[in-house]
Amino acid sequence: MSRTFDIQLAGARELPAQDPELAVLLDQELDYETGVLAMVAHASVAPPSVLAAAGTVLSNVTAEGYPGRRYHPGAEWFDAVERLAVSRARAAFGARYANVQPHSCTAANLAVEFGLLAPGDTMLGLHLDAGGHLTHGASASVTGRAFRSVAYGLDDAGLIDYDRTAELAREQRPKLIIAGASAYPRRIDYERFRAIADEVGAYLLADISHIAGLVAAGVLPSPVDIAHVTTTSTYKQLGGPRGGLILMGAEHGTPGPDGRTPLSTLLDRAVFPLTQGTPNAAAIAAKARALDVVAAPEFKATARRIADDAAALAAALTERAWPVLTGGTDNHMVLLDVGRRGLTGAIAELALSECGILANRNRIPGDSRPPLVASGLRLGTNILAQRGMAPADMPACAALVTRVLDAVEPMSDTEYRLDPDVRKAVLEEVAELCRCFPIPGYPQATL
Repeated sequence: MSRTFDIQLAGARELPAQDPELAVLLDQELDYETGVLAMVAHASVAPPSVLAAAGTVLSNVTAEGYPGRRYHPGAEWFDAVERLAVSRARAAFGARYANVQPHSCTAANLAVEFGLLAPGDTMLGLHLDAGGHLTHGASASVTGRAFRSVAYGLDDAGLIDYDRTAELAREQRPKLIIAGASAYPRRIDYERFRAIADEVGAYLLADISHIAGLVAAGVLPSPVDIAHVTTTSTYKQLGGPRGGLILMGAEHGTPGPDGRTPLSTLLDRAVFPLTQGTPNAAAIAAKARALDVVAAPEFKATARRIADDAAALAAALTERAWPVLTGGTDNHMVLLDVGRRGLTGAIAELALSECGILANRNRIPGDSRPPLVASGLRLGTNILAQRGMAPADMPACAALVTRVLDAVEPMSDTEYRLDPDVRKAVLEEVAELCRCFPIPGYPQATL
């Protein structure tokens, strides 16, 4: 065993003795994660080796800058780790440039936006209620305050309205267009977005945070050589640590807004020193490990299962008369309009959680309810597929979800009654499913 992990073993022995309160909480979290049916779209499970890499002595390293160009001494081995992570990120996505320092995809998006735009410049992104992300120009985000934000939306079928998006681009002349979403279940046409961007002289940013695993595995098309810049998180679907990546393909040498500086150089500067200081060295080691896992055939098989499971889940929910937005899915995500069945997203989320099933409330197109209430429910199959569940297992998952939702009696937007017999029965069935499909490498729940 590597001597590095002797320290982790020593720490694992010391923590319960020196801080039993914290140790108990961590064990309870482990039991919770292994014992609930996580049907969320915003997360995946990190393999034990990724967790180990995130807890190494690199946490002791402070080194602003980039490999070979640090502002602190003592970064020789961290330099090698960061170069390895960059190499693996480029290989995983077929990119020619990668920056592995962003602390999240939000940080990556902010670096790109502040690197390419001046305050007050116009950006065009998907409306938050149509499935966009806060960093795509939402008024609650710094991006909606620092820049002039214009939003495109969906057509009557719930799909991105590319014709209207093109019209908005011609009218508003944005300097940056964002193609990406956090709650959109269909394939995005990056070629169409690039044509719109080229017509108005805008840069195109593709945010693939939610679908990065499907892109890396070839299940969904890659925007890396189509968009000027691509960003992603490393934990939503890549099984990595909390963090983000900035990627570029054919456009890595394209001049930035000044007409001289290559985008690759500009974005390095946009991460450090413009928007971040010290990188998280241990997280970059964990990214390197996760990206090596992404390159393995097993990951590609899991990614295929993620998409197949989602299609099967959408079909099973539709058969049970629950309104699935857009009539299905092309990725890992299934969106329900629970408002049409007399519920709120908040009630659906709370009732399911009470029964050991995790899914999150989500605003949907035309939603009149506030974000903390919402009319939609977002489900995902990342962790179900990581547990080894196949499309044939999705009807059972759908049955558990709908059994809970059918039994809910709303009392207000956030309060409800749920038959305790239903709760007890579903909890037992969830526990059995989790026993039959354990998270690989994780010990079974002891609760």
